[in-house]
Amino acid sequence: MGYIDKNIHAASDADLLDAYSQTVTDVVDRVGPAVSRIERIGGRGGQGSGFAISPDGLIVTNNHVVEGSRGIRLKMPDGYVGEGRILGRDPDTDLALIRADASLSASAPLGDSKNLRRGQIAIAIGNPLGFEWTVTAGVVSALGRSVRAATGRLLDDVIQTDAALNPGNSGGPLVSSAGEVVGVNTAVIQGAQGIAFAVAANTANFVISEILRFGRVRRAFIGVAVDTIALPRRAALRAGVSAETSVRLRRVEAGGPADQAGLREGDFVLAIDGSPVLGVDDMVRLLDGERIGRATEFLIYSVANEVERKTVLPVARSS
Repeated sequence: MGYIDKNIHAASDADLLDAYSQTVTDVVDRVGPAVSRIERIGGRGGQGSGFAISPDGLIVTNNHVVEGSRGIRLKMPDGYVGEGRILGRDPDTDLALIRADASLSASAPLGDSKNLRRGQIAIAIGNPLGFEWTVTAGVVSALGRSVRAATGRLLDDVIQTDAALNPGNSGGPLVSSAGEVVGVNTAVIQGAQGIAFAVAANTANFVISEILRFGRVRRAFIGVAVDTIALPRRAALRAGVSAETSVRLRRVEAGGPADQAGLREGDFVLAIDGSPVLGVDDMVRLLDGERIGRATEFLIYSVANEVERKTVLPVARSS
């Protein structure tokens, strides 16, 4: 007959949580209170998500969540219900910035998306299909994507994730396992399974700073679609740079400034006016309004395996 230990105690819920579950719950406890439900008042009805990035009531969401509305109603997990004012919108990145009519009890500042790696845990919080403050989790599937939004605009520096997203998740945060907001959930591919996208936090930081300073995003246009990609070792050695990543031109618009300067599909952009370009977010940041109409030097590793310098004359991006 076996010995029975009468001192055996049932494990607590905390003990039963594995490391993955504990990571997700910790992130949700930290970021979840900053996530808002956003409803359009007047115009085209509907709802989406957003999140507060500062206690004074600044909320980030998607442009398509608030576009065409005459007013915004906000609801927070702590019971706050109020209205918000749109400070600015940027259709090119599908981002918008809202000011709540009161201070908020919780916020989740944007982190550094450049530190992301494929395979890292990605956690999405939002209000899909009206189900408030829903949590889903997956991994970062790819980085530096360029995808076309429903409006036909090309969104650059996009994070691909398999965290389940649905209509209503738009504008909510994508959060890393470290609890950093690394992206703004923006789109799903209809008919696909496990493919969703978020605008990278570094791009969102640039857009927010432009809106706060100018009320809009000033952006230079050169007519390219790009991807962040690993920089081949031979290219780095030829160019004399230590970077491990760069931007590759996936498409060059015929007749555009890049085409006129001699840039070609497949070229790597290593630097702009001497500033290193390690990813799409660097190009977005460097091609700001200050470079419109100004001769700008691009350091290129070309498809012909040559290191070249090209002078591009960016133009103002049309709306």
